[in-house]
Amino acid sequence: MFIDEVKLELIAGAGGDGCMAFRREKFVEMGGPYGGNGGKGSDIIFKVDEGLNTLIDLRYQRQIKGEKGNNGLGKGMNGAKAEDVIVKVPLGTVITDLDTNLIIADLIKKDDEVIVASGGRGGRGNMAFATKSNPAPHFAENGEPGEVRRVKVELKLLADVGLVGMPSVGKSTIISKISAAKPKIAAYHFTTLKPNLGVVKANNTSFVVADLPGLIEGASRGDGLGDQFLKHIERTRIIAHVIDMGATEGRDPYEDYLIINNELKEFNPKILNKPQIVIANKMDMPNASSNLEKFKQKVKVDVYPVKAITNEGLKEVIEVLAKKLETIKKEPLYEEEKFESHVLYKFKEEQPFTIIKEGNTWIVKGDKIEKLLKMTKFNTDEAANRFANKLRKYGVDDKLKEMGAREGDTIRILDLEFEYKE
Repeated sequence: MFIDEVKLELIAGAGGDGCMAFRREKFVEMGGPYGGNGGKGSDIIFKVDEGLNTLIDLRYQRQIKGEKGNNGLGKGMNGAKAEDVIVKVPLGTVITDLDTNLIIADLIKKDDEVIVASGGRGGRGNMAFATKSNPAPHFAENGEPGEVRRVKVELKLLADVGLVGMPSVGKSTIISKISAAKPKIAAYHFTTLKPNLGVVKANNTSFVVADLPGLIEGASRGDGLGDQFLKHIERTRIIAHVIDMGATEGRDPYEDYLIINNELKEFNPKILNKPQIVIANKMDMPNASSNLEKFKQKVKVDVYPVKAITNEGLKEVIEVLAKKLETIKKEPLYEEEKFESHVLYKFKEEQPFTIIKEGNTWIVKGDKIEKLLKMTKFNTDEAANRFANKLRKYGVDDKLKEMGAREGDTIRILDLEFEYKE
C-alpha cells in the first residue's frame, strides 16, 4: 500500500533522575555527597532508508516514544544514556512541525538523518550541587522531560520528469515502455492508484520518471483522486504532458492541456515555472493528425507525437528529455525561510510565566516554571527551599504580591498546590 503522509506525536525520552547519596566508608572522614547524574533520554531520529518507498510503516503509529535515561547511582556513578529511537523513512521525506508550520527537515540524500525530538538531559545528583557554602547538599534533580512535538511526515518523490495528464491517456504505457517499471495497465479510468517510478537510460546517462495517477478538473480541490498525488510533481525538473491526441473519449486535446495546467497552478503556481513538453500520444487513432496540427497552433511548447503502444516516437522523447535535463539544475524544493533552522527566535526580557486567579487559587503557568517543578524532587526540606528560592528569583513572589495575593492563598503549578506566604 502506498502511504505518503502521516501525522505523529513524538515524545522523546526523559532524562534519568539524579541520585542523592553520601560516602559512608569507615575510614573516609567527611565523606560528603556521592550521588551521580542521570543519563540523557533517547532522541527520536528520522533517517533515510533507500529501500523504502512508502510511509506505510508509520501509518498506525500515532505516537512514538523514547526511553528514559538510567537514573544516577551512588558512588558517583552516572546513569547510562537511553538508546535513541531511529525512524526509517524513504528518500524525499519532508518533516513539518504542525504547531509552527515550519519545516524541520527535507531528507533528500541517502545518508540524511535529523534529530526531530530531543531527549531530556539527566538530572544532576547531589555531587553536582556541592559548593563551599553547601558542601553536603541534601537534594538532587529529576531528569528533564523529553521534547514533545506534533509533526507531519510527508513523502514527495524524487523524480526528474513527471508525466501528467487525464486518466487513460497512456502515461502508464509510456513509462512501461521506456523503463523497467511495471504499472497496472487497463482500459478504465484511474487504473493507476499510486505514483510509479521508472529509471530511464539514455546514452551515457539515466534519469527518473514519475507516472502520476490521472488528474481531472477539480483535482487541486480534491476531485477524482484529488490533490493526493500532486505533491509528487513538485520536485520534478520537467513536466511532460501526455495528451490523447486521438480524442478517443470525446475530449478536446487542447482543453485537456489547459485543464491540467490550471490544476497544477491551483495546487502550486511555481510548478508552471518548470520547463514543459507535450507527448502527443495515440497518433494511430483517426483524426489524431488533424488534432495535432490544431494543437500545435495553440501552444508554445515542444510537441512530440508518439504511438506508445508500438514504441514509435518514444526514443526521440527520451533523447530530448535527457538533453534538457543536462541544462536544468536541481533546485531546492523549499526556501530557507520555511525551515525551522533558519528562523531566529529573539527572546524579549519578559517574565517567563503568567498568573491567573480562579476563585481563591492563583494559577502560575510557564514552560520554565513547569520544567523546574518537574525536575524538583520534593523529598527533603532543602529541595523544597531550593524550589521556593528559584520561584522568588524568577519574580513569582513579587508578581503574586503585586496582584493582591494574601497570606494563606492557594498557589497552583500544574498539579502541585501550596500556600502563599509573605
